[in-house]
Amino acid sequence: MKTLSNPTQEHVSSASLTKTTKSSLIKLAEWISNRNIPFLITSTGMIVMLLWAGSYKMTVPGADGIVPLVSNSPLISWHFKVFGTYMGSDLIGLTEIIAALFLIAGYFKPRAGIIGGLIATLMFFVTSTMVITTPGAVIPVNGIGYMSFLGLFLFKDIISLGTAFGLISYYGKKATQSSSKR
Repeated sequence: MKTLSNPTQEHVSSASLTKTTKSSLIKLAEWISNRNIPFLITSTGMIVMLLWAGSYKMTVPGADGIVPLVSNSPLISWHFKVFGTYMGSDLIGLTEIIAALFLIAGYFKPRAGIIGGLIATLMFFVTSTMVITTPGAVIPVNGIGYMSFLGLFLFKDIISLGTAFGLISYYGKKATQSSSKR
């Protein structure tokens, strides 16, 4: 093992290693940023999820599956009373599909992506509140409340809400850039 002769050489070597590591980390971050990888992953994931979930809600099992969620939500419980379970679920599914289509259109027309992001934001805000309003979302274990599988399923919509806001931000910047080029 090689030993350094004095503390100054050790400090220079350590600083050099730190600078190389920092430089590599910064280069990696720039590479990811320059290729829009966060946007591509989140937008593609959001689009696939909205298309898939939206089309599933247009099936009998999909509609039946959201009855306890919608029925216990003070924000949307009226929906099934007005439209019925299956038509109401179809409308929710159609809304998700429309949001996805606007997000896809946003790749070419950023203002359309903003609209898709706004629709998704409203949807995920409503479903995020269901973590609080749906019975069984939180269960007691040894006297402590934990999220059940249902609660965790609903909690993902809080992350999706943040993603929808991120997509609005991204498409907003793109819209601003394209309007300033005109």
